Amino acid sequence: MKILIVNTSDTQGGAARAAYRLHTALLAQDVDTQMLVLNKSSDDYRVIAQQRKITKYFNRLRPLIDSLAVRFYKERSKALFSPSWFGFSNIVDKINEINPDIVHLHWICGGMIRVQDLARIKAPIVWSLHDNWAFTGGCHIMWECQKYKDECGACPRLRSNKENDLSKRVFKKKQKAFGLKKDMTIVGLSRWLNDCSKSSTLLKEKKHVDLPNPIDTKTFKPFNKEKARELWNLPQDKKLVLFGANSATNDINKGFKELKDALKMLKDRDIEFVIFGSSKPKSAPDFGFKTHYLGHLHDDVSLVTLYSAVDVMVVPSLQEAFGQTASEAMACKTPVVAFGHSGLLDIVDHKQNGYLAKPFESEDLACGIEWVLNTSNYDKLCTDAREKVLREFDSVVVAGKYIKLYKEILR
Repeated sequence: MKILIVNTSDTQGGAARAAYRLHTALLAQDVDTQMLVLNKSSDDYRVIAQQRKITKYFNRLRPLIDSLAVRFYKERSKALFSPSWFGFSNIVDKINEINPDIVHLHWICGGMIRVQDLARIKAPIVWSLHDNWAFTGGCHIMWECQKYKDECGACPRLRSNKENDLSKRVFKKKQKAFGLKKDMTIVGLSRWLNDCSKSSTLLKEKKHVDLPNPIDTKTFKPFNKEKARELWNLPQDKKLVLFGANSATNDINKGFKELKDALKMLKDRDIEFVIFGSSKPKSAPDFGFKTHYLGHLHDDVSLVTLYSAVDVMVVPSLQEAFGQTASEAMACKTPVVAFGHSGLLDIVDHKQNGYLAKPFESEDLACGIEWVLNTSNYDKLCTDAREKVLREFDSVVVAGKYIKLYKEILR
């Protein structure tokens, strides 16, 4: 069985890390697996990318070129919108040249593949959805919009009032391509995302499977808290609250605004706040207690020691396909507070391994943080958090389910 995992990058970004983890988990189960990417950062010889300097430089320009059509919408929101019309990367030709038994797509935007070229892939497709893009007219985060259930147009993300706008044209291209590509199986990383996809016009006719991102629990495991705090130069005598993601304080979807409001409501002042994924801004907010800005982290060891150093991880995202940082923290025995919404519903069990606040109420988020920090049941919360990850998200468990799916498709 020969599997080709396709993602824009191999290690940069949440979807890339998830795809690469699946790649390594499958290799550990003796599955013949390769990755095909536009931008390669690792030295893994099983990750294929074009190595010529001019090609590497051109690949960096692809997201910019692909976004040109979006730039005509001057009033658009800051949320990412991908038309995927730019397709001179010959990725599909490379896929067919490799000739795998199954092509496993992950995040393929940023000018990697034209929508219409998906129909040219010869092998059956398994597609793990990391956001809403596959079943919308181009937006990655749909929030309250329900147009994907019918037909896009007059897109709220583009702030367009025209029915025949860019979202409608992208929608039509997808509709044609997906209609031609019959052997496509959709994997939702959470029950919520799967339900969204199954209710969409574009993908409702496809087979759907609910499978999470894998976590290597031999890497993501508890580390001595005192030593972890010493490594990060964090205080031993404070309750530490952690928040982090790529562009943690700038990405509106990560819920930093809601978290800021919640922190100001905390009655317990014996707290310090820790942020990764962002450097200290010029005008840093004052929460009334010390804040540590750790910048961007680039390796799993740093994440493990940081998760182990703190008392609670807060994931206040407005929408999550899965919630990778939540599962990573829980694997390190750190309880998670999150809004009870989207993919996080599959990860956090209310008052069993964390706290699910009412969406999107900062006051209840603050209640959740204080409940976790002060509950007499804290040690059990920590133990149950790791047990949940071992049971449902461990890389061996998830890889086994993917292998079963691949075999079913090939039969």
